[in-house]
Amino acid sequence: MDLKLRDKKDCKYDAVSLGEVMLRFDPGEGRIRTAREFKVWEGGGEYNVIRGLRRCFGMNTAVITAFADNEVGHLVEDFILQGGVDTSLINWKKTDGIGRECRNGLNFVERGFGIRGALSVSDRANTAISQATDKDFDFDYVFGELGVRWFHTGGIYAALSEQSAETVVKAIKTAKKYGTIVSYDLNYRASMWSAIGGQKKAQEVNKEIAKYVDVMIGNEEDFTACLGFEIEGNDANLKELNIEGYKKMIDEAAKVYPNFKVVATTLRTVKTATVNDWSALCWADGQIFKAKDYKGLEILDRVGGGDSFASGLVYGLMTTGDAAKAVEYGTAHGALAMTTPGDTTMATCAEVEAIMGGAGARVKR
Repeated sequence: MDLKLRDKKDCKYDAVSLGEVMLRFDPGEGRIRTAREFKVWEGGGEYNVIRGLRRCFGMNTAVITAFADNEVGHLVEDFILQGGVDTSLINWKKTDGIGRECRNGLNFVERGFGIRGALSVSDRANTAISQATDKDFDFDYVFGELGVRWFHTGGIYAALSEQSAETVVKAIKTAKKYGTIVSYDLNYRASMWSAIGGQKKAQEVNKEIAKYVDVMIGNEEDFTACLGFEIEGNDANLKELNIEGYKKMIDEAAKVYPNFKVVATTLRTVKTATVNDWSALCWADGQIFKAKDYKGLEILDRVGGGDSFASGLVYGLMTTGDAAKAVEYGTAHGALAMTTPGDTTMATCAEVEAIMGGAGARVKR
């Protein structure tokens, strides 16, 4: 499969993302409501992908986002720098000191355990990135002059505000103008779209975005809610995805959007918060490729697992051009990322490839 990636020598960046990066508050093994202290991390659906591409897979990446220019914003920037991601494209917005003009997003997350599921409580209204317009970022400079081989963004950023929906469309159109491959994670969240027009608005925005996407990531519910496609005869109560039905749905979607080169989704069966069955599917050239199953996967922190799947998938596609290999990279990377705390990966490429090759959990000396 030839994605027609731009030549590396013509591009400063292998990959760039656009989206919100929040400060995550983690109460560890406890509850948010009873916590007396938190660990803090950075995290955001779109950012986590390029952070994984940098930290695990050694690619040169940058984040396009915006922060309120205060100590909290610079704390998140420091986390990003520790992850090796270029911060030079960040837009710093002036703030009035109490967040009336703009603020930085916060996310309180419980990991969950056993019968108690994970819980996320975000505080992200009126954030700097939700108010940012395409005039805050020189997309022609980023994609044209600097050069970017791969651009990733998603439906969480698009749903932040009316303005963010417009900004993501502008960014994707500009990326395509310069030949950059675009990946997009539908990641439908009804609660986020509700304030700006609900599912009707989600479909309006995502149907426009889909015209420019090369690699679309989303499960059957995402495709139904965001693009209006459904699996025929699918029972919403089924515990496992109807794979043949999913393929037919994507075949239909590809007729409407012939620009789709790859479509992928994770497969997760939640047994408890700490034990899931985990795998993934990848559609390419009219075929479905399924990754190996990770049955009874023990999970420390599930947040960011899907983003780490996406970064492994992107790495596999960029380096091998083989959808079957790419979905294995993504699935193994997502599995490993969920064995450590925080939104972002702590895995290495060598560990990912060892898991792909069947390595066990024996102690390494």
